[in-house]
Amino acid sequence: MRAIVIEEPGGPEVLRPCEVDDPRPGPGQVVVDVEAAGVNFIDIYQRTGVYPVPLPYTPGLEGAGTVTAVGAGVADLAEGQRVAWVSAPGGYARRAAVPAERVVPVPDGVSTERAAAVMLQGLTAHYLTHATYPVRPGDDVLVHAAAGGTGLLLVQLAKARGARVIGTVSTAAKEKQARAAGADDIIRYTEVGDVAAAVRGLTGGAGVAAVFDGVGADTFDASLASLRRRGVLALFGQSSGVVPPVDPQRLNSAGSVFLTRPNLADHIADRAELLQRTTDVLGLVDAGELRVEIGGRYPLADAARAHEDLAARRTTGKLLLV
Repeated sequence: MRAIVIEEPGGPEVLRPCEVDDPRPGPGQVVVDVEAAGVNFIDIYQRTGVYPVPLPYTPGLEGAGTVTAVGAGVADLAEGQRVAWVSAPGGYARRAAVPAERVVPVPDGVSTERAAAVMLQGLTAHYLTHATYPVRPGDDVLVHAAAGGTGLLLVQLAKARGARVIGTVSTAAKEKQARAAGADDIIRYTEVGDVAAAVRGLTGGAGVAAVFDGVGADTFDASLASLRRRGVLALFGQSSGVVPPVDPQRLNSAGSVFLTRPNLADHIADRAELLQRTTDVLGLVDAGELRVEIGGRYPLADAARAHEDLAARRTTGKLLLV
């Protein structure tokens, strides 16, 4: 079968299409005929070696398709069933052998593409707004990269919980998309010299209850300066680079604020929690209450171009390999 194989860390050119043996399910695994796989910044971190992984490997931590084979010990999944998965590698391939504990059924009303598009980013937006900082009615929150795949979902989930959402974007087109998702106010960081000052101007000087920051190095200082007293900075990504070490005294002087670096794995640590979150997220998609914006579809052989477009921030919404 066709798969993308990485043999050494590097740029997009290391994403090489190869012919490999079809996978067979081991105990506790299912083989999925992959219809769509999500493209995420964590794939770039792994490709470049920022997050080291054993080599060689096939990237892609989420996908969706149809079960074609079931391994020993798997009782709740069956051949022919439409499924999606998250936090298991191998998505950049025609077929993938996936641990069954990471695989969930896809509701009839949710397309396979949308299921693939919402797994990693949708579950991330869910835990951030429901667990890391449980958004409350009347809260002001700041979402960086509000027109990105995770950003658009964060805006919608925070609005659904009653927040006023301030988003940062770079262009007029991205502002339009963020507002369509429900953002109340937009700051174009390419035109505003001081994002934190703009945030405080929009909040009467108080600052926001929470900042959801997946950008990292470029936004960290503004994020910290945008918080209200005892606010929460959820730093869940680093698309612009790693944040340098932080003196805890800065949290004190910023108003006894909280800094956390959460990850999805700790919020779907067991199958019960995974099923609870995916039931919530896919249920919202099925009901039409959570809109999934697919910003680009790429053939498997064009995985390198998808990585280039994502890293250059040329896209909005979710990117898929199909």
